[in-house]
Parts: sequence; structure tokens; C-alpha cells
Amino acid sequence: MTDNATTDFVRGAQDIVHAGQRMDARGWVPATAGNISCRLPDGRIAITRSGCHKGFLTEADVITVDLAGQPHQPQNKPSAETLLHCQVYRLLPDVGAVLHGHSVASTVLSMTEPSPALTLQDYEVQKVFEGQTTHDASVRVPLFANDQDIARLAREVEPHFADMPAGYIIRGHGVYVWGKNMAAALARLEGLEFLLACVLERRKLGI
Repeated sequence: MTDNATTDFVRGAQDIVHAGQRMDARGWVPATAGNISCRLPDGRIAITRSGCHKGFLTEADVITVDLAGQPHQPQNKPSAETLLHCQVYRLLPDVGAVLHGHSVASTVLSMTEPSPALTLQDYEVQKVFEGQTTHDASVRVPLFANDQDIARLAREVEPHFADMPAGYIIRGHGVYVWGKNMAAALARLEGLEFLLACVLERRKLGI
């Protein structure tokens, strides 16, 4: 790698490490759950290695893959869900970071909601999502059945990318969100998780 490529990788890895710490502090990535990635200036995808606890990441826990999800160094094992990250980068060229977490709210709501999407409405925080300028609107968050065949799951998700400003949820599994950079992706994740927690609390209260 050139000096610039090495510097870019280090910066990307640092962003991923900090994001993992932030997500862990909020209980969104228990055990070794979740994965985090960012797009590097040369087009490589930096992503968490398989099996790492996101609260204790180091730069050594971050590897690079191409847009097909193949590691640049064969000995490196990317997350099982790397293809879902690559799909976002392939379809949305302006995206610079993708986050996947496993919160209690996203897991419980996605397992109990019978419709194909959760609808968020009348919350001020929903303005964190692209295209949302008022609380007086609704945002759909699609729900997809969990599938260990990630390529098949990606095919199910792909037709919906034109209308997923808040990302999506895999049932019993967790959320996927993205943004133009890591800060934007984290803001959307925090916004979505706050709203999901609100929905769960309201359902507990029967309202």
C-alpha cells in the first residue's frame, strides 16, 4: 500500500473502533454481535473482523474487502454479513459508513410486529433521517425475515433501497443504517434506536 492508503486505512480503522465503543456503551452490540464498516478513499471497504467484541476493538480487528466482500488478504475472515455492507456501498455511492447493531428494542419489536414494516410517526427525532423535515410525517422501517443465506437475504432487501431513509431491520436480529460518513451513520443509528425504544415503551404502556 502507498503511504496515503495506509494513512486512510488507519483513520478508517480508528473511526470503526470509536463507533464500536459508542455502540457497546449503549448496549447495541452484545457479545460479538454487530458489525461496522466504512468506505476508504481508494474504494476499499474497511470492516470489522468476524468474532470480535465491538466494545474492545483495536485497529488489528479491522480488515479490508472489495465490493464483492472478498478480503484483500486471504487469511482475514470478514463478518458473515459483509455482503450486506457491500450491497449498501454498491447501490448508494455517496454512503461512507454502515452500522449494524443488535439492540433489545429492534430485536423484540421485529419479532412481534406482524406487518412488513414498522412506522415511525410524530416524533421530532425522525428528522435525523434523510428527507425528513418535520415530525408531522411518517417513516417506514422495513422488516425482513432472518436468513443465514446472506446472499439470498441481500436479494430480498435490494428492491427496497429506494425507500429506506431510516435503514432496515432483520427480524430477531438487528438494524442496518448508513450515512455519508461515520458521524452521520452514528447519528442515524442513535436516532433510530431512540425511536424504536419509544415504540417499545409505548407498547408496554398499551398506547
